[in-house]
Amino acid sequence: MSPDNATSEDPGKVVIFDTTLRDGEQAPGISLDAVDKLEIAEQLARLGVDYLEAGFPVASEGEFEAVRAIARGVHGPVICGLSRTNLADVDRCYEAVRDADSSRIHVFISTSPSHMEHMLKMNEAQVLAEVRSGVGRAREHLADVEFSPQDATRTPLDFMLEVLAASVEAGATTLNIPDTVGYGIPWDFGDLIAYVRREVAGDYVISTHCHNDLGLAVANSLSGVRNGARQIEVCVNGLGERAGNAALEEVVMALKIRADQFPGLETGVKTEELSKTSRLVSRMTGYQLQWNKAVVGRNAFSHESGIHQHGVLMERSTYEIIDAASVGQVGSQIVLGKHSGRHAFSETLEKLGIVIKGDALNAAFARFKELADRKVQLTDADLEAIVAEEVGTAVESGYSLEVLEVHGGTESVPKARVVVARDGKRSEAVSEGDGMIDAACQAIRQATGIKATLTGFNVSSVTGGIDALGDVVVQLESEGVKVSGRGVSTDVVEASARAYLAAANRMVRARARSGSLDGTRRVEVGP
Repeated sequence: MSPDNATSEDPGKVVIFDTTLRDGEQAPGISLDAVDKLEIAEQLARLGVDYLEAGFPVASEGEFEAVRAIARGVHGPVICGLSRTNLADVDRCYEAVRDADSSRIHVFISTSPSHMEHMLKMNEAQVLAEVRSGVGRAREHLADVEFSPQDATRTPLDFMLEVLAASVEAGATTLNIPDTVGYGIPWDFGDLIAYVRREVAGDYVISTHCHNDLGLAVANSLSGVRNGARQIEVCVNGLGERAGNAALEEVVMALKIRADQFPGLETGVKTEELSKTSRLVSRMTGYQLQWNKAVVGRNAFSHESGIHQHGVLMERSTYEIIDAASVGQVGSQIVLGKHSGRHAFSETLEKLGIVIKGDALNAAFARFKELADRKVQLTDADLEAIVAEEVGTAVESGYSLEVLEVHGGTESVPKARVVVARDGKRSEAVSEGDGMIDAACQAIRQATGIKATLTGFNVSSVTGGIDALGDVVVQLESEGVKVSGRGVSTDVVEASARAYLAAANRMVRARARSGSLDGTRRVEVGP
């Protein structure tokens, strides 16, 4: 166990356990490959999370490789993998995380009557045996072991206490109490945490994992902290199954702003990185934030009411309890244009915490110059979007878009002509569609020969203004394989075509690798 992370010997530290790459990715329509997950993991490390749950290694070969890549390449957080109690699962999880600077195995099993009857087909005695076996095997591998009784808030209290005690006896060092279906109410959930602390003997950290089905995930998590929990499991932007998980940014800022309610407690999160982390996760997953999202939403520091505007102009704190700069919500101080050089471009990226070199830098700089000819100034948010697109595209080494021509209007059928190139060979196609975007995507489909169904399409502006970059994320599916692609441009049709082509390239790679990073939808399990 890393001494930099909180244990029962460091009661003043609230450990931030991020599960964006595991539970967050289980949100419908999200499918990240190893490259995507690694990019997000590196930003989470810069953000300063204590634990990073990288995935569920036994789910697929691609998932195993992604978790192992994060364990080997990301430094700072303890890298955690999720595992069922099955011994082969535990061993596989250990193999995925063993190369990290610090590692944890997170073992779980369902304990509620509903889950035991309908999912596990087990009785209480069998579940207890599984807990002892699975946690015991994890402890043979590592000193840092977390245990979760899935659906804890609908589990009879006596049985849950028996299960938790068994896990501690078997070697668990963190006990997580998952509100798996968002059933908890803050005062009741807080009482549950206090009761577990009081009744389960041993040296362990108690943790919360709250879902948002009733909109109470953050409130329940904070109530847990008030009653002795010293780890909170969270997702960036509140991602997760159904209504999502407790939002990292909301939990962290609540603890910081209302320190009077949590005396002596603090996290190690660098809050200035919150907005950038939020934007990155939003772009990578295709989940656009609602404008009024707390802490990181577009309107979080906007004021339209005249009374509010007057108050904020006189003194910011009249209507803002959070300093925008403290979460990275500041107006851009970085202004690059078509006359900017490679050195300035590279230095600006480094100041944003983005370090790319070689071919990736060349590709991003070329795309920057191309877009700078169309837009007078590019902000830091624009640059992040450009790099995210180019890095995500470069790793595919597939088709590139050389020509895009579209024609449409109210009195003509939309038509598109594209020319794509791969390995020095050019392919041209012309197609009609319901609109210019549809026509462009149909033409790309013909030119590449890649047949797939469009299952998701999201377009948003990177910044404000009439010359804002359009940021498009598309999701394609073919024979059970799901992939996503991103494109940015001042022209939303071009951005859509680039996103579609990026996804098509990923489909090529997924098929070529025959299941290793195949993008197949993983089994959705866990606390």
